[in-house]
Amino acid sequence: MQSSHPARILVVANRTASTPRLLEEVGRRAQLGPCTFALLIPDAANRKAADWTMEVAIPLLEGVARGSVEGLIGGPDPLAAVERAIHDGDFDEIIVSTLPPKRSWWLRRDLVRRIEGLGLPVTAVVPRQKSIIGDSEETLRARVGGGGM
Repeated sequence: MQSSHPARILVVANRTASTPRLLEEVGRRAQLGPCTFALLIPDAANRKAADWTMEVAIPLLEGVARGSVEGLIGGPDPLAAVERAIHDGDFDEIIVSTLPPKRSWWLRRDLVRRIEGLGLPVTAVVPRQKSIIGDSEETLRARVGGGGM
């Protein structure tokens, strides 16, 4: 039986909050059925940096989400920020967008798998580095826990 309330989806991103690959994933998810989104920016260097990211990302996300997107700012520990958001926000799913593997502090610290341990379905959006022959950026989308990343 399908729930009568829209799915609440937490989008966790910082420097990738307004990238085309994340926007595509949010748009894809919005097309699957009724949902609402909140963008969590954990570990921003300071409040001003987080506000700037929100100013740029929220309107873009709202366009593909076809509705308003709530903005949340977390503290210096990204996992603690996600835990707090889940506790306070009654989310059903999480989308994590991070930098490519060679540049991602989150991936080096296994953040996506640690978030998966919180018990909600997780989709990771991780762009690949551009190749030396100029291939366009591709996204590795993985249902963490349902096929692995």
